Amino acid sequence: RCDSMALGGGLKSADEVRDSYGHGQKMRAAMTYAFGRIHGLGTVPWQEDNPGSGRFVGNPSVSQQVSNYMCSLRRRKIQAGEVACSARAITSDILYRLYHHNHRPENWEIREYAAGAQKALGDAGQGSPWGGGRARRLLHAAYTLAYVCLLRVDEVLKIQSHDIIVEQRPGRPDRLVVTLPFRKTSQFGQIKPFILYPLSDSEAHLCPLRAYAEWIKCSEITTGYVFRRIASGDRVSHENKPIAAEAFLEMFRNNLLDIAIDPYPYGTHSFRRGGCQYLHLERRWQLRRICEWGGWSTEFTSLTIVKYLISVNDDPTEPRESFFDPSRPLTIKCPQCGRSCPCA
Repeated sequence: RCDSMALGGGLKSADEVRDSYGHGQKMRAAMTYAFGRIHGLGTVPWQEDNPGSGRFVGNPSVSQQVSNYMCSLRRRKIQAGEVACSARAITSDILYRLYHHNHRPENWEIREYAAGAQKALGDAGQGSPWGGGRARRLLHAAYTLAYVCLLRVDEVLKIQSHDIIVEQRPGRPDRLVVTLPFRKTSQFGQIKPFILYPLSDSEAHLCPLRAYAEWIKCSEITTGYVFRRIASGDRVSHENKPIAAEAFLEMFRNNLLDIAIDPYPYGTHSFRRGGCQYLHLERRWQLRRICEWGGWSTEFTSLTIVKYLISVNDDPTEPRESFFDPSRPLTIKCPQCGRSCPCA
């Protein structure tokens, strides 16, 4: 299903749909699980029990032949230009543009439900037919939580009301305490909470407290899942089920089209990657501090964090000709320390 070569030899026709190499890896992983766990063959490579016996033992999916085939499949995919590439990182500038576009009166206003009214507004050039004020508040709250806390989108969308505590402290800044019920790397609890404080006015577009308050105020959700499906007419579903990641991705890409950005390179992982780059490049956090905040391993032998910080798919941070240019423009002034030079 993924290969350009037919089983009987020769090439498949150009109009025949082929799956990606990543899909092939998932198929192999499913077969490895089925043979190993369901049929009890374990993870021992498929091999002959005794030379010449004709009896084979082990897991067929872990055989040398299958491994060789997967290597050759990847090589053919690369030659055909189908190179697997991670989602492009969202930048703070893109979130700034999304924030201000969504806060336009025609987009931010919450209107009473009327059948066909949203489409009519879109046809008249007043607002967007894909989402109203509630949808945009949901999106921005999810954007900021995923971006600042380095979360996967499925982790964000499955947050429930009891997972978030708003601490009001007299004489001190209010703060938001987010404790996830599960994580991919911590499925049995013992997850350290994310303690968030209000960001400065210059970073209002990145502030989870502001975005969460706006969303809860309009949705009036006090129990169950925080991010629920948006029904027709920009209504929040009363059903206690989280919005599907596919529906979230579709709205996110529609939101990118609003500000004339090609949505194809971006995916749900763009916020996790972008948040990592924001903390390292703009906030100047050290790698160990980023790992501690995101709940990642501080074992740098695999250099997993480098995949988030550096990718050929990301936009360059500055033009190459300006690296040593003494007259290059100053960067945005840091609201915390007041520095504005790129070498600070």
